Amino acid sequence: MERILVSACLLGRRVRYDGGAKTSDDDLLARWRAEGRLVPFCPEVEGGLPVPRPPAEIEGGAGGAAVLAGEARILTPDGADVTEAFLSGARQALAAARSSGVRIAILKEGSPSCGSLRIYDGTHRGRTTPGQGVTTALLELNGVRVFGEDRVPDAARYLETLT
Repeated sequence: MERILVSACLLGRRVRYDGGAKTSDDDLLARWRAEGRLVPFCPEVEGGLPVPRPPAEIEGGAGGAAVLAGEARILTPDGADVTEAFLSGARQALAAARSSGVRIAILKEGSPSCGSLRIYDGTHRGRTTPGQGVTTALLELNGVRVFGEDRVPDAARYLETLT
C-alpha cells in the first residue's frame, strides 16, 4: 500500500503556531486515514518548536529552496531566527518519508514548512506570494511529490499512477 505523508494539523492535531489545528474534512483524506495510508507529521514541532509559538515567515518570501541553500532565513515578527528548527524538521520529515516508503505528501498550504504553491511573503502582514516551504522543497528535491490540502483530488490522481 502506498503511504502518504500528511501535515498533522490537517488530521486535527493541535500543532500549529497558534496552538490550533486545521482539520480537513476531505473525504479522500478520511478514506486514506481509515485505510492506514497516512503518516502524520509536523516538521515544526519535530524540529523542536513549541506549541504555541510565534508565527514565522521566510524573509523576503524567498522560498524553501533559498533557505536550504543558506540564502534566506526564517524569522518571527520580533526578528528571532528559527531557521535551524525549520531545517531540522524538514530533514526529519524526509527521514520519516523514506522510512515509510512515502512518495507523495499532502501538506498545509501557506506554511513556511509545508506550503507547496504559496507561502507568506516575509513581512508578517498576512500577504502571500508564490513559493514553497522548506519541508516541501526538501521533499520535492528528493522525489516526494507534494500537494496542498486544497489539491487532494490531484494527489489522488497522482497516487493512481503510483499503484
